[in-house]
This record gives sequence, structure tokens and C-alpha cells, in this order.
Amino acid sequence: MSFFGFGQSADIDIVLNDAETRKKAEHKSEDGRKDKYFLFYDGETVSGKVNVTLKYPGKRLEHNGIKIEFIGQIELYYDRGNHHEFVSLVKDLARPGELTQSQTFDFEFTHVEKPYESYTGQNVKLRYFLRATVSRRLNDISKELDIVVHTLSTYPELNSSIKMEVGIEDCLHIEFEYNKSKYHLKDVIVGKIYFLLVRIKIRHMEIDIIKRETTGTGPNVYHENDTIAKYEIMDGAPVRGESIPIRLFLAGYEMTPTMRDINKKFSVRYYLNLVLIDEEERRYFKQQEITLWRKGDIVRKSMSHQAVIASQRFEGSCNPEKTQSQSNEEDDS
Repeated sequence: MSFFGFGQSADIDIVLNDAETRKKAEHKSEDGRKDKYFLFYDGETVSGKVNVTLKYPGKRLEHNGIKIEFIGQIELYYDRGNHHEFVSLVKDLARPGELTQSQTFDFEFTHVEKPYESYTGQNVKLRYFLRATVSRRLNDISKELDIVVHTLSTYPELNSSIKMEVGIEDCLHIEFEYNKSKYHLKDVIVGKIYFLLVRIKIRHMEIDIIKRETTGTGPNVYHENDTIAKYEIMDGAPVRGESIPIRLFLAGYEMTPTMRDINKKFSVRYYLNLVLIDEEERRYFKQQEITLWRKGDIVRKSMSHQAVIASQRFEGSCNPEKTQSQSNEEDDS
């Protein structure tokens, strides 16, 4: 018999069955550091082995059961310690008893529902992880393995262009147009700005991509705005009748798909913010929400060559200006 925890203990290791072949994705941690994690998609099976290695050979380890869990949870930073689980699956690996030697246990969670994308933000974190636990009377032994989940979308059926006007009576009238309102994360924003009336001296003009994270409900709602990108359109005074083309490549920026009311806990939305600054340093704004989505490359790679060509033709007919850049992307991949 051992007292105060002195006696047998064990190390736990979780190994995925396809660890050598499964793709990894970079994901930012809470402290801003980027690490690589195994990448999963909704509906994929999660399987592997739990290795329980006894620290002292020859000594037995009494336990109250061994289990593994697959968990998806949301943590709001202002409510730390209160985790909101939206996926919780458990597999019992061993009944209460004792281990007399190191042992390996197989596990499989079949076609696991993973409805949301992994996300680490200013005030919220959504994570998926495996947790193996050897239950004991005094102190459990456990080990966690985080994974990353990406949500994939197909080409949106409706993708209308955005047309807006910025005006100050008798001083300024600008129209701007973007080719569509929904963009995949490696897309190109194509647009034009028309100056119909210019009676103030504009010194600078830019488009910003703003990420707005909203957490909580009721009185505990927090908004965090983050400027993801700044794209200078013009430096100098425009004249009436002038038009300026816009071409903003999204692939170089760290963004997630648009996330709306995730488990009634948080949202992440993106906006195009047109900023004009005159010679007296006055600033004029016009903001428009856009929808971002993750293109289903995994689906593309399993499609036949003819299906890929048909898909490209369909997307090209919706947006001729994008066809060339998209085919270049697929060649690179």
C-alpha cells in the first residue's frame, strides 16, 4: 500500500492511427504563438492508441477505470473555468482494476460531428481535443491532445456584387463596387471606385479589412475590432470622372471563415472599410460586411478531372475576372 501518492504512477501517450500521413495545420495559441496540429474535418473518424507506460516496472497500478474522451468546447475568457462543451464523447478502455505492466488500448470515434471551426480570438477560444484518463482514488493521471478542425464550404449559389455610395452634400460623391459579397480565404477582391463629384481635397484613400469578434449575450457583450489589412488605393487628389481599380489578394492575411452566432456564444464577422482622409485630416468612412468561407480543396482533390474543369467553368461564368487567378492557385497546389 502506498501513501501520499508515493508508489506506482504512469505516463500516458495518445497516438493517432494516421499520424504519419495526416496533414497538419498551423493554429495560433492564446499567447500568440503558432503551433502545428493534426487537421480534421467534420464527419471524419478519429482513431488511435492510448499507451499507458508504468514508471516502475514490477509494481502494480490500481485504478478506477481508464477512458478516452473526444471534446469540443468553447471558453470565454471573461468566464474562465466555465467551459461550454458542444461535443462530448466517451469510450471506456478498461474497467476498474489494476495494471501489472505497461499496456496499449485502441480507440475509435466513428464519423465524429465537428460542427465549428477551431478558433482562438481576443476573448474566446474554441478547441477540440482528446483526453485520456486513468482514474485513481487520490489523483487521476490524464493527457490531452489538441487537434484543429477546418470547416469547408462549397461555391455559394448567390454571390451578388456590392455597390455603395459615399457622399457629402455638394462636396463629395463617390460610388464603389466590389465584384461579389462572398469570398473564399484565398480569393481576390476585385472592384472599382468612381469619383462623380470632388470638391474637397482628398489626400489619402485606403480599404481596410476589419475583423469584428463579438462574445457574450445581454449585458455581457464584448466587441473587439482588429484591422487585418490596409490597402492603399490612392495617395493624392482625385479628379471628377476618375475611376480607380482595386485588386486585393486575401491569401496573404490570417483570417478565418465568417462565424455567425457559434453555439450562441460568439461571432466573427469581416468588413470592408473604405477610408478617405482630406488635407485637414478629417476622416470619412463607409463600411460593408463581406462573407468569408473556406474552399473545399479536400473535395476538389477527390473529384475527377472532368468534374474539376466543369467546376472551374461554373465559377468562371459567375466571375470571369477570377478564373485565371484560380487556375494558377490550383497549379501551385
